[in-house]
Amino acid sequence: MNNMSSLTLRPLQNSDEDSFKSAAAEFKKEVPPWDFAFDFDPGADFSAYVTKVHNWSKGIDVPDSFVPNSYLVGIVDDRVVGRLSLRHSLNEFLRSYGGHIGYGVIPSQRGKGYATEMLRQALPICAELGIERALVSCDIDNIPSQKVIERNGGIFDSVTSLPELTVQKRLYWIHPKPHKETKAEPGAALNRMG
Repeated sequence: MNNMSSLTLRPLQNSDEDSFKSAAAEFKKEVPPWDFAFDFDPGADFSAYVTKVHNWSKGIDVPDSFVPNSYLVGIVDDRVVGRLSLRHSLNEFLRSYGGHIGYGVIPSQRGKGYATEMLRQALPICAELGIERALVSCDIDNIPSQKVIERNGGIFDSVTSLPELTVQKRLYWIHPKPHKETKAEPGAALNRMG
């Protein structure tokens, strides 16, 4: 998995338009389709979407069912290979089964270690946000995602038993640690805009 070190997790930028739209289209073909791009209209102005998701991290114009969150993309060779949503707090839905972090890698790029690396890079951001324990979940039958969480220090908590779910979730807690590097200022990755 030598590809992992080439992945950068960062906020969405205007220059990501083509590869982001391609990634969103690829996820729509999944069965069932996975919501890669929250509140995204492929026909609308892309820079407005970039501004919208950046504003969510500041708590501006957050949709009713959401909490302030950092919408980040995994980039390899200037291409979007996945996305990660880092929720700054938990509401009832997130506390029950959504968790602090949700992530996905586009189907054509799976099996390369990108999900593991995106989650690894997100954990110091959690620490910067003051999240002492990050809740992460995966479908009970999603063994690859289970391994991603466990590789990043996830400690199994429980399995949901919620009748409204078609597939139950495995819940894990991870204790985020701050960046060891001192070169970058805390939060610098979240403050850069394209």
